Amino acid sequence: MTTLDLAVTGGGLTVTGAGSIPGIAETLDALAAEDVPARLLAKDPTLWGPEAESEASIRLGWIEAPAISRALVAPLAELHTELHDEGLDHIVLAGMGGSSLAPEVIARTLGKDLTVLDTTDPHQVRAALADEGTLRRTVVVVSSKSGGTVETDSHRRAFHQAFLDLGLSAEEAGRRFVVVTDPGSPLESTARELGARAVFLADPNVGGRYSALTAFGLVPAALLGVNVTELLDEAEATRSSLIEENNPALVLGAAIGSAATAGRDKLVIAEDGTGILGLGDWAEQLIAESTGKQGKGVLPVVVENPTAHGTTGDDVLLVTAGGSLHPGAVPGAGSKPDLTVNGSLGAQFMAWEYATAITGKILGIDPFDQPNVAESKENTAKILASGPARTTPAFTEGSVEVYGDAGLLGGAATVADAVGALLSAIGGRGYLAVMAYLDRFGDSAAATLRPALATRTPHPVTFGWAPRFLHSTGQYHKGGPQNGAFLQITGAVTEDLPVPGKPYTFGVLQAAQAAGDLEALAGRGRPVLRLHLTSRPTGLEQLLEALR
Repeated sequence: MTTLDLAVTGGGLTVTGAGSIPGIAETLDALAAEDVPARLLAKDPTLWGPEAESEASIRLGWIEAPAISRALVAPLAELHTELHDEGLDHIVLAGMGGSSLAPEVIARTLGKDLTVLDTTDPHQVRAALADEGTLRRTVVVVSSKSGGTVETDSHRRAFHQAFLDLGLSAEEAGRRFVVVTDPGSPLESTARELGARAVFLADPNVGGRYSALTAFGLVPAALLGVNVTELLDEAEATRSSLIEENNPALVLGAAIGSAATAGRDKLVIAEDGTGILGLGDWAEQLIAESTGKQGKGVLPVVVENPTAHGTTGDDVLLVTAGGSLHPGAVPGAGSKPDLTVNGSLGAQFMAWEYATAITGKILGIDPFDQPNVAESKENTAKILASGPARTTPAFTEGSVEVYGDAGLLGGAATVADAVGALLSAIGGRGYLAVMAYLDRFGDSAAATLRPALATRTPHPVTFGWAPRFLHSTGQYHKGGPQNGAFLQITGAVTEDLPVPGKPYTFGVLQAAQAAGDLEALAGRGRPVLRLHLTSRPTGLEQLLEALR
C-alpha cells in the first residue's frame, strides 16, 4: 500500500482516495522531475509553456496572497467599526464570477447576511432595492477587476439612484459605496468622482477567479464582521505545506489532471455535510474558466449531495469537499466518492487554486487566460446597439414558448418532446448545460431542473444562473471540448427596472445577454434549445411536470 492509498494530510487539509486514480503516481513523478512544486511556489511563469509565459508572469500573485493581504486587515477593521457606528450594517456585494463567489462562500459558511447581486434579472435587482428600511442601513461593495463589468456598473447605477431617492445628498449617496478594483481601472476613476467611502486597489497580478484571498474576497467578508486574519492564517498554513513532497494540494491537482487525461474529465463536486457551504460554485468558476480552452478542459458539475443523480459514469470523477472531519468519520458522509477534500475554508481556497494551476500544467493549457469569454459580451453589446432579432417560437405549449432549429426539434409538438430531442442530441462523452436567465431567489424552483434532468440521461448535467455562469462555465462551453448540449431558459419580465444613465433596462440587458450567448453557442453548431416562460411560476411548474 502506497502513501497515496491513505489520507494525505498537511497544512490543515486532508485528501483521501488519490491512490485509486490510475496514472497519478506517474503524474506526480513527472511533476517532481520538472521540479514543478518548487517552481510554482517560486512563481515561475515558464511552467505552462512559452505561449502562456506572458500571461502567467502577471497572474501568479495569488501564491503570496496569504501574506500580502494582511495589509488589508487593519484598514478593514477600522472601516467595519466606522460603518457599524453609523448603523450601516447591511452589506450588498455587486460583483460577478470571481468577484462575488468567494465572499458568498465565506458568508454562507459563517452564517453572515450578505446580499450578492450577480444578475441582471430585474426582479432580483428590484428585490434588493425594495425595502426602504434595509436600504437606509445599506453599504454597497462594488467589485470589478477590469472596472468595466456591465452588470456591476448597472448595479452601482441602480443603487446610487435608490440612495438619492431616499433623500440622501450626492455626497451622502457616494459614501454608501466601497469599491474594489485594479489600479487604473475605469472603476477607480468612477469611485473617486462618486466620492466612495473607501477604494481598495487589488493586486493586479491576481486573476479574478484566483482572488479569494485578496481584496475581492476579504473586503466584503471583513465588512460582515468576519475574522479575515483567521482565513489568512489557514491559507498560510496550506501555502507553507506546498514545498512538501506530495502535499495534499499537489495530490489534488495531480488527481484531477490524471483523471482528465484518462477520460474522466467531468469533475462532479458535492458538499459532504461538514460545514462548508457553496464551495462547489466557487470551485466551478475557478476550474471551468481556467481549464476549458483549446478544446480541452475539466468540466465541474456541482450536485446537490454525494448521492445525487449524475455522480457516476466512466467519464466522472466524484469529489466531496467540506470542513474538518472528526476522528473515525467516513469521508464523503456515507457516499463513496473517488476523492475527498477536507479542511478549513482558508485551506480550501488556497489548495483549489494551487490544484487548478497544476491541472493546467498536466493538460498543457494556460490556466490564467480566458480567450472565449469576450465573445458573448461582444454579442451582447451588438444586440444592445442594434436591437434583438425578431424570432418566432417553433410552437407554444401552455406557458412555455419553444425555440430551436428544425434539425433539433424534428416533429416535436410538446415541451416534453423538445426536451427529449435535446437529450437525444447529447453525443458520446457529452454533457447537458442548463442556463437559467431568471431570478435565483424568486424563481429558485428552476434549480431543481438539474436533478430532474439528470434522471433522464446518463450524461452529466450542469446548472447555471445567468448571467453569472458567463463569467465561469461560459468559457468552458465555448473553449472546451465541443460536446455540450444547451438548454437556455428565459422568462417574461413583469416589472422592468431602468439602468440609470443608460438607454436600456435590466430586462433588455438580460435578454441581450441571453441572445448573445445563444448566438455564440449556435455558431459552434451545438444543439441549443430555448424555453421562454411567458409566466415564470406557471411555466416552471409546467416544465418540471413535463420532466416527471
